[in-house]
Amino acid sequence: MRLTRVHVDLPLAAGAELALPEGPAAHLARVLRLAVGDHCVLFNGDGQDYPAMVTAAAKRELRVRLEAPVAVEMESPLRIVLLQGIARGEKMDLILQKATELGVADVRPLVSQRSEVKLDAARAARRLAHWRGVVVAACEQCGRARVPAVSAPMPLTTVLTQLDPVAPDASSPGVQNARRSGAPPLRLLLDPEGDMALHSLPIPSTQAEVFLAVGPEGGWSPEDRGHLHAAGFRGLRLGPRILRTETAGLAAIAALQAGFGDLR
Repeated sequence: MRLTRVHVDLPLAAGAELALPEGPAAHLARVLRLAVGDHCVLFNGDGQDYPAMVTAAAKRELRVRLEAPVAVEMESPLRIVLLQGIARGEKMDLILQKATELGVADVRPLVSQRSEVKLDAARAARRLAHWRGVVVAACEQCGRARVPAVSAPMPLTTVLTQLDPVAPDASSPGVQNARRSGAPPLRLLLDPEGDMALHSLPIPSTQAEVFLAVGPEGGWSPEDRGHLHAAGFRGLRLGPRILRTETAGLAAIAALQAGFGDLR
């Protein structure tokens, strides 16, 4: 029988006995009704699962004793960084949940010229906490023991300035050959009019990194495209149909993983 996996933001070590934080404790004790002697699995994002046995259970407290950790090898050799235009409500939750299941390593929500979601500082902080909770829950379900990073929402231009400087001609054969050797990451923006197709991507078969930019519900503006092209992003088309933002990124991630990652 598969044991319940729960994320805890605590240091974990074999033999340690600890009281779980209120959230995980309530879930295990009140929802799942674990009692003394029952087992579960904890993880904190360090790449290992920690089998645990309940040693004490009360209305507001659950204590466990940790057993020897088990290494979890579930990370893709293709490191995908998703630059996602913020989508409304449940669409963004869906994107984060499924991107986590598909093996994305890093998500950077961005605000672009045609973004329909406007966040002040307080709302942005609440959304970030919620998004990280969505990603953690997806890791609990899918078995990942490393939690993808989720950055605070930022303007597209700010996100791009945080990337390493691009080579003078990002489309030149020399740059593409360097990518094959694992030097700079490949930078792609989803664009129905892009000049690249999936079968022509210069991604190596070994360790590699891809930055994938997906526009918001309103799509990329000409100015957005200009900023992305200047930062070394190439337009990638996914076929003849125009996909919604909650479909496009996930379809591209799945195709990249199938072609170059761990879905081959």
